[in-house]
Amino acid sequence: MINVTNVSLQYGDKKLFEDVDLKFTPGNCYGLIGANGAGKSTFLKVLSGEVEPQSGNVSLSPGERMTVLKQDHFAYEEYEVLDTVLMGHEQLYSVKQEKDAIYMKADFSEEDGMRAAELEGEFAEMNGWEAESDAAVLLKGLGLHESLHTMKMGDLAADQKIKVLLAQALFGNPDILLLDEPTNGLDIQAIQWLEEFLINFENTVIVVSHDRHFLNKVCTHIADVDYGKIEIYIGNYDFWYESSQLATKMAQESNKKKEEKIKELQAFVARFSANASKSKQATSRKKLLDSITLDDIKPSSRKYPYISFTPGREIGNDLLRVEGLTKTIGDTKVLDNLSFTMNKDDKIALVGKNDIAKTTLFKILMGEMEPDAGTFKWGVTTSQSYFPKDNSAYFENNDLPLVDWLRQYSPEDETETFLRGFLGRMLFSGEEALKKASVLSGGEKVRCMLSKMMLSSANVLILDEPTNHLDLESITALNNGLVRFKGSILFTSHDHQFIESIANRLIEITPNGVIDKEMSYDEYISDQKLQQKIAEMYA
Repeated sequence: MINVTNVSLQYGDKKLFEDVDLKFTPGNCYGLIGANGAGKSTFLKVLSGEVEPQSGNVSLSPGERMTVLKQDHFAYEEYEVLDTVLMGHEQLYSVKQEKDAIYMKADFSEEDGMRAAELEGEFAEMNGWEAESDAAVLLKGLGLHESLHTMKMGDLAADQKIKVLLAQALFGNPDILLLDEPTNGLDIQAIQWLEEFLINFENTVIVVSHDRHFLNKVCTHIADVDYGKIEIYIGNYDFWYESSQLATKMAQESNKKKEEKIKELQAFVARFSANASKSKQATSRKKLLDSITLDDIKPSSRKYPYISFTPGREIGNDLLRVEGLTKTIGDTKVLDNLSFTMNKDDKIALVGKNDIAKTTLFKILMGEMEPDAGTFKWGVTTSQSYFPKDNSAYFENNDLPLVDWLRQYSPEDETETFLRGFLGRMLFSGEEALKKASVLSGGEKVRCMLSKMMLSSANVLILDEPTNHLDLESITALNNGLVRFKGSILFTSHDHQFIESIANRLIEITPNGVIDKEMSYDEYISDQKLQQKIAEMYA
């Protein structure tokens, strides 16, 4: 258990937390959420002791062990993979090192023998003899083949290092587990394995993630960082989001009788409880939800941008025909004889491992790159708007105020009042509308690019990883806006819920052909025969 007592932290004039009092208890998984810059990662560092608060303290129950997902992917380059995982249990690894060093001595003394016996006892108490096999199970669960376990970390690919560091944090059944963006860089199989691991984990977990599906799957509680305070709410992310929206609605209808509000709350809780899966985590969450009272849910002060795409004209049946597109970049054939047809009402997600192929296809379709062979043709009724993965060219060395930056992309000579109002709905209010385009943060640039797309009134949207750099509020608003969109969409994302809620068709470009299926994302990844076929196409 972690007790947080009167914790306050401030950097310069910016107050992150003030008088925070919280208790994180075993058997629960807490999703730590908040706007970009609210201090989520910093709060994890306060909990781990890496950052000292100005006042207050953090205490653990006596004898408890905490592990943290390391963020430095190059910290263990000279160590073998298996040893790197064992380092997650510092005491066990230290005992193992000392014990092994004693046995390596050429002049093994009686005193060495007594010390070795002590260490053997400690090692056995910590299940040391099962340590390497336990570490191997974690690595295999995350998709790292046994042949990699004795390799040096420096010889692994970036995504493999991420999995090793995650296994390190999970190793040894820690009492408290702190995870900052654990799904970043993981493939879908590894994420699914991690979800099941955390659902069955019986100790305390505190996790920061922008993956709403992951938060919904594993969290029993949400810890919301808002205006320098942190409040804990029962339920997963969707429950927190919808309950805060319901509370806002109730507050606006202040004349409604309390009995009516209670009935509305009961119906809301019942709906979420009924949707719980049969997992242990969900069953536990259901019991917690059933105990919620009217006073337990409160309006959030969080602001959501208004994102709505409105096509300027109705789209015809002939959208896009791609025939035999081939492209080699360097020595790698990125696209190989790719063909498909995009139809009216298609919302196509490009999924799978090959991010370069997806981005290359988008660049070719938008005229930014020429194919080596093959053709494509847009329908005459279509108009396209493009969200590139790399938007730096739109902002570098650009000292235009935002209002003038946006005016460049307005199809009509809109007034400053209109443009300021538009920017205000995208959370650039007042003086923020005059910020220079060159000084924007990553999330602000994304919101500007989405504003540009909305002004275009295009009926086909092409989006390459649009949720990168966005906070949960902006991801939710964009997700809802694309679900409502009446045109067609071609997009990529690694956000499970984003794909599942938007796409009605999935295309995966593999080294040995294309998979093209009209089905939901959940159906796609749970179809074992299909996934086996895809795995063979990557082999």
